[in-house]
Amino acid sequence: MALRTGHIGLNVTDLERSSRFYEATFGLDVLGRSTEHGRRFAFLGNPDVTSERFLDKLAITLWEQSTGSFSGQNPGLHHLAFHVDSAEEVLRIRDQVRAQGVELLYDGEIVPHSSDFDSGGFFFLDPDGLRLEICAPAGIAKEHAVAGEAPSCGFFE
Repeated sequence: MALRTGHIGLNVTDLERSSRFYEATFGLDVLGRSTEHGRRFAFLGNPDVTSERFLDKLAITLWEQSTGSFSGQNPGLHHLAFHVDSAEEVLRIRDQVRAQGVELLYDGEIVPHSSDFDSGGFFFLDPDGLRLEICAPAGIAKEHAVAGEAPSCGFFE
């Protein structure tokens, strides 16, 4: 059996705010939603997927059932990474995210994943403090890869 990542379910504190953020940041469309009190959610998906199968299009489900903000101090999700095809696309999206006033980690520096690979990306926070990454498989300078005081994909301040 070959497993692959499916859709992502995120608990959020404010469905409308988070839905606007993920739609604007990732260009996702609302595929379905519930506004029923106590059962609010939104299915977000990629408008460029041509499949007629719902699960092929579905990328993120937002569930309004949380309070507070994300804590990296608890066991669980470390960060959520989204892959793009090129380093140029990473830079373009970083500029778009920065223009939205979103908090960028490491001042938006493009962080290489290791000194052995030229993959990497930038990190930022969603409205509930969840760490997100946009990364490319190649084309990222690796001179300042994770070492000592360098920014890291794995360890956050």
